Amino acid sequence: MMIDLELSTSLLFCLIPFLFLLFIKTTLANLFSSNKSTSKIPKSYPIIGSCFSILANKERRIQWTSDIMQNTSNLTFTLNRPFGFRQIFTANPANVQHMLKTQFHIYQKGDVFKTTMADFLGDGIFNVDGDIWKYQRQVSSHEFNTKSLRKFVETVVDTELNERLIPILATAAVEKTVLDFQDILQRFAFDNICKIAFGYDPAYLLPSLPQAKFAVAFEEAVKLSSERFNAIFPFVWKIKRNFNIGSEKKIRVAVNEVRQFAKELVKEKQKELKEKSSLDSVDLLSRFLSSGHSDEDFVTDIVISFILAGRDTTSAALTWFFWLIFEHPETENQILKEAKAKSESPVYDEVKDMIYTHASLCESMRFYPPIPIDTKAATEDNILPDGTFVKKGTRVSYHIYAMGRVENLWGKDWAEFRPERWLDKDEASGNWTFVARDTYTYPVFQAGPRICLGKEMAFLQMKRVVAGVLRRFKVVPLAEKGVEPVFLSYLTAKMKGGFPVTIEERNGTDI
Repeated sequence: MMIDLELSTSLLFCLIPFLFLLFIKTTLANLFSSNKSTSKIPKSYPIIGSCFSILANKERRIQWTSDIMQNTSNLTFTLNRPFGFRQIFTANPANVQHMLKTQFHIYQKGDVFKTTMADFLGDGIFNVDGDIWKYQRQVSSHEFNTKSLRKFVETVVDTELNERLIPILATAAVEKTVLDFQDILQRFAFDNICKIAFGYDPAYLLPSLPQAKFAVAFEEAVKLSSERFNAIFPFVWKIKRNFNIGSEKKIRVAVNEVRQFAKELVKEKQKELKEKSSLDSVDLLSRFLSSGHSDEDFVTDIVISFILAGRDTTSAALTWFFWLIFEHPETENQILKEAKAKSESPVYDEVKDMIYTHASLCESMRFYPPIPIDTKAATEDNILPDGTFVKKGTRVSYHIYAMGRVENLWGKDWAEFRPERWLDKDEASGNWTFVARDTYTYPVFQAGPRICLGKEMAFLQMKRVVAGVLRRFKVVPLAEKGVEPVFLSYLTAKMKGGFPVTIEERNGTDI
């Protein structure tokens, strides 16, 4: 261990002059160039690869890589990273199908992903491949397909909506206060997923907007894990981890907090189940434990993974959705009309029949997918359908954000927010029918064997929130109309600086 530390330290000090010069050159380049990034494939240099371009576009890497792909003939390009590492980006549906289905066995999570997320996710379903993944997938798939879980999810979402979210919005409307709606929706989603996963209520969405310890630690762990992924020189965070300094000290504290708290909940649930003759609780943790999966680390890993999946994805989708419909009032009116027509229906029937709302959410996620990029690693040499050679060990990223902006996939009107592109209308009855796109053109919920198990749960939650909020309120962004918020990506998408809004109570004359 000491030898590793000494080598890492020596390497770091050797690179300090180089990094300093690199910083100076990049800073000068930014000062004397326009703020617009080029859409050409970035120039690559020996040893450092396309380091200058990566640094210059660090704050808009999603948009930058998307622009490059849209200017290539096959929607694919290779980015040369420092020290000979290459990463392939693609927005080609044929390549996506090749990776996620046809050659699924070749394109795995890979060592980079596993190493980066190992301390946080352990051997959870989102951080493993092979037999371990297959086993967890089978167990989880069985639990997700039960009617009792669906009913439990409905109850959890409805309770959080009516007892917490709606009262907070009502107060904001009366007092004319400004809310960070991104933060509100994140709190809403966090309470929901913790109740569904653990049967535990963190009470994160209270009028006081508390800094719940578990939620704050989880947020920190996600943010710092994302910074590891985006590091231009990954060895730097590994050195900091060896010395337990800086961001790596923070991530260790946050991860320990999350995992210890989760393990305590597992122990409490095990004790509770032993004392009861029948299962009253139907949360995922109870289901796993009652099915005979008593290994503490196993259930802790898998439930933390589900919190990660459900915590920010729905809130990210809803944040951008509410901004988009304010920009498109005709869409908002259609959704409001549909929501009011279904207001007397049971929860599941209500959201199931909200076809126009479903299409609007899909269209919103086309522009702003909650997870804008996903990456796999090739376990052997391979050739993508567009002819791109993939060397063993190379990371290949399918770019969901870019795929929603390709004219060949969505037509000349791709830049228009138009939910009708997902719909067919029966001229006789006037009823809409939803027309899904294939999952390799629209991989917002992944595709193939790893397709998202919680997809239906996510839509249920999102449509319930949309109907519940819009029936009573109008969400009004503070930003000037037509000014697009800055799209950021950690592990999931964010609006830079939050989403400040005011809330207006609707009157009886609204559609």
